[in-house]
Amino acid sequence: MEVLSCSSIPRSNIVFPRTKCARKSLNPSCVNLSGFRRRKILCARIKARTRFSWSKHHHESSQLKVLCRSYGGYVLDGEEGGSVSISESGESASKVQIPGLPDESNGESSAEISSGFWEWKPKLSVHYEKAGSENVNSPPVLFLPGFGVGSFHYEKQLKDLGRDYRVWAIDFLGQGMSLPVEDPTSHSNEGNESDGKDSSWGFGDKTEPWASELVYSIDLWQDQVRYFIEQVIGEPVYIVGNSLGGFVALYFAACNPDLVKGVTLLNATPFWGFFPNPTRSPRLAKIFPWSGKFPLPDNVRKLTKLVWQKISDPESIGDILRQVYADHTTNVDDVFSRIVETTQHPAAAASFASIMFAPQGKLSFWEALTRCHENSVPVCLMYGKEDPWVKPVWGLEVKKRVPEAPYYEISPAGHCPHDEVPEVVNFLLRGWIKNIETEGLVGLPLVGAQDSIGEDNVVKDLEFLREGSKKSVSVRLYGSPSSVLDRITSLFKLQQSKLNN
Repeated sequence: MEVLSCSSIPRSNIVFPRTKCARKSLNPSCVNLSGFRRRKILCARIKARTRFSWSKHHHESSQLKVLCRSYGGYVLDGEEGGSVSISESGESASKVQIPGLPDESNGESSAEISSGFWEWKPKLSVHYEKAGSENVNSPPVLFLPGFGVGSFHYEKQLKDLGRDYRVWAIDFLGQGMSLPVEDPTSHSNEGNESDGKDSSWGFGDKTEPWASELVYSIDLWQDQVRYFIEQVIGEPVYIVGNSLGGFVALYFAACNPDLVKGVTLLNATPFWGFFPNPTRSPRLAKIFPWSGKFPLPDNVRKLTKLVWQKISDPESIGDILRQVYADHTTNVDDVFSRIVETTQHPAAAASFASIMFAPQGKLSFWEALTRCHENSVPVCLMYGKEDPWVKPVWGLEVKKRVPEAPYYEISPAGHCPHDEVPEVVNFLLRGWIKNIETEGLVGLPLVGAQDSIGEDNVVKDLEFLREGSKKSVSVRLYGSPSSVLDRITSLFKLQQSKLNN
C-alpha cells in the first residue's frame, strides 16, 4: 500500500469498521494514516466477503443471506446457461464478438491493482486505486464513482483497462475510504460527550479548526479532482463518471478543459444538491440557515440519526441494489459488503448529512455541458436503458444538446452499466479513446465500413464470454450524421497516415 503525502503530517493507525456478518473475513493488516488519539477506525482489505442474495420470496427469511467467496474478479450469481440476447422487437441487430474480462483461471493476466492514500489537506486523505503504471506511453484514465460507493466499483475497469492504459479511481471526500480520520467536531462541555466507544463523529457542538470550512459539496469534489490530477497524475486525463461521478466529471471538465482529454458519462445524474448556491443566489441562500458545514445543528442531528438508521440498514442497501441493477444474475457481493462497511464508519452519518444539505454547484449540469461543448471537450455517453433513476430520456437530452457526442444505449443494464456489463463498457471506452487519440483515423465503436454515411441509429448485439457462458447485450448507437466533407477529410487523413508509415 503506497501513501502519497503532500505534507509531513504524522500518521497513526486507521481501521474501517466491518459488518458483523463479515467479521471473520478481514485481513488483519491495517493502513497507516494521520493522527488520531482516542479511537481507531477500522480499515483492511477483505479477502472473503459477504454474499448478497437477490431473492426475496415470501417463503424465505427476510434476512439477507450470508455466504463467503474469495475476493477479486467477477462472478455471476444464478443459473448458468446460454446467452441472453436482448434487442428491440422487430429490429434486426448484427452480432459483434467482443473480448470478455481477463480470465485468470485460464491463464489470462489482468492488471494488478494497487491502492494508496493521497493527503490533500491536513486530516483529509483521499483514497485511490490505480493500475497500469507500466504503460508509460498510454493516455491516463480517471474514474469517478457514484454516490455511496467508491473506487472499488471500478475494479473490473482497473483490472481490464489497466492492461492498456494508466488507470486511476478515487473515493470522493466524505465517502468510501476518504472519510476523515478524526472527529471534525468536539463537545464544548466534555460531560455531554457520550461514553460509548461506538459514538458517531460530527455530532459535537464545536468544530475542530481543520474542519472549519469543510462541507461535502460538488465544488469540494471538483477541487479534489483537480488537485489529484495535478499532483498525482500530472497530466490531462480521460475522465469517466457514473451517476454523481458523471456530474462531477462534466463539472470538472467545464471548469478545467485544459486538464481533460475527454469525458465519458455513465448514467450521469443531471442534478445534484437541494439548496441554492451562495455565489449564484446569495439572497436565496440566506434563507437556509445551514449549508452542510460542521457542526450539525440540533434539529439536523436528530433528523440525521433517524434517517441514517433506516438507509444504513443492510436490508435497505440490498433493496437499492435490486432497483439499480437490471440483471439480477450479476454478483454484487463485493459492492454490497463495501457499502455496508462504509456505513459503519463513525463519520459516515454526519458526512451523509453534510452531503445532503450542501449547496448546489456554481454551475448546473446543463451549464457545464454547454461550457464543455463551447470548449470542444469530447463527450461520450454510455447509458443503461433499464436505469430506474436516470432514465434514457436524460441521456438523450444530453445527446440533443451535444449532437456530435456518440450515445450508446445498453440493454439490459441499469444505473451502473460499468459493473453490470463491464465487458461492453470497456470495449466501447477503448474504441472511443482510440478514436480521439487518432483524431478520427480509427472509427467509433460499432461504426464500420458497412454502415452508410450519416447512419445515426445502429443496433448491434455484443456477444462475449463470461465464466464459460456466452452472453449477449444489445447496444444502440445514436451517432451524428456526418457530411460528405467530413467523410472526405477522414479518408484524406487515413491516406496521409498510410503514406507517412
